[in-house]
Amino acid sequence: MTPTITAFESSPDRGKGQARDMRVRWALEETGQPCNVRLVSFREMKEPAHRALHPFGQIPTYEEGDLVLFESGAIVLHIATHHDGLLSKDANARARAIAWLFAALNTVEPPIVERESAGYVEGDKPWHEARRPILDDRVRHRLRELSSRLGDADWLDGAFSAGDLMMVMVLRRLNSSRLLNEFPNLLAYVARGEARPAFKRAFDAQLAVFVAASAGR
Repeated sequence: MTPTITAFESSPDRGKGQARDMRVRWALEETGQPCNVRLVSFREMKEPAHRALHPFGQIPTYEEGDLVLFESGAIVLHIATHHDGLLSKDANARARAIAWLFAALNTVEPPIVERESAGYVEGDKPWHEARRPILDDRVRHRLRELSSRLGDADWLDGAFSAGDLMMVMVLRRLNSSRLLNEFPNLLAYVARGEARPAFKRAFDAQLAVFVAASAGR
């Protein structure tokens, strides 16, 4: 059965491939799985019908028969465990890839999101400029650790995996900053992810939604 995912009808990232449905689109492309996409507006996301799929009124969601999932990490993990292409057949390598997926979401992403959201929430507050270097240093700390672990390897643990997919997507949140430029191996790591044909197909699909929405305004 072809799954259905939800995505922004008009994405706030303006076609930059940052919305979290991009993670799911990329995972589906890597595993060669088709999907249907149902676009939802910000109003529809908060209505009961969508909240029945996602209790927090966000995207993406994933529907496949009787299965309904929310949270991009859970969806990517589901896709990776049921289709070849994102997890090794070797049990130990498989477990390590899953650990990296969780590390991307639980260890690396939180300080990046905090830094990002601070600009929106408190950018006009008198303390923001003094706090900004602290937020930057929290991100640098995680990037330094990740950079040290990656070294000169192409991927985090041998072959490209679901862990790399999620880590690349998380690091791409720094595209509008200069922080990633301080770590050339991480910059190259993200570039390798973006060069994958499956990423390009997923990016183009998400971009097409933005272009169509812009044309309809």
